[in-house]
Amino acid sequence: MLEWGVMDPVAREGTRMARGLGLLRPQLWVGSVSEIEIEPLAARGIRGLILDLDETLVAAVEHTPSPEVRAWIDRVKGHFKVFILSNNFNPARVQRVADALGVPCSCRAAKPRRRGFRLALAQMELAAHEVAIVGDQLFTDVLVGNRMGALTILATPIQPERKPWRKLMRLAEGMVIRDVDTLRQLVPHAKENP
Repeated sequence: MLEWGVMDPVAREGTRMARGLGLLRPQLWVGSVSEIEIEPLAARGIRGLILDLDETLVAAVEHTPSPEVRAWIDRVKGHFKVFILSNNFNPARVQRVADALGVPCSCRAAKPRRRGFRLALAQMELAAHEVAIVGDQLFTDVLVGNRMGALTILATPIQPERKPWRKLMRLAEGMVIRDVDTLRQLVPHAKENP
């Protein structure tokens, strides 16, 4: 069963810098989306899921979701509204994956900007506090979710980064969280070694 931390970005104490870094802290950390359980989310009043695409639902080079992700999406669609919100600039690729999963989507979201998140909320007809955002990046998915007041779930990337700019982003994320052991202390997670 998943354990939840008290990681409310508004209630954090400390310096302005600490509060700013708090916006980069997810409320839950999982090894993959398929580890996210329905009951704890529903118990917290969550009615919708906004999901990142690349390295969260599919590897950045893949166009087809794994059987595990498909089965998980089928389960959660019975309980939540689901929306894919991606920063990917290839609308055909994003739509292909969304069609395969049977969920609506939007690309070029420019996360952590809030515009794409607001669009997803409007299409889902939900408020931010009724939504969990799931993604693999602190500086995009977690940051926009915390800025909007949503529940934030960090998923371990499906594959190691290959693009140099993404490697730099992961390095910067590592500087924020120091290392995996520090993240494990800060954020409850579903699996000991994701």
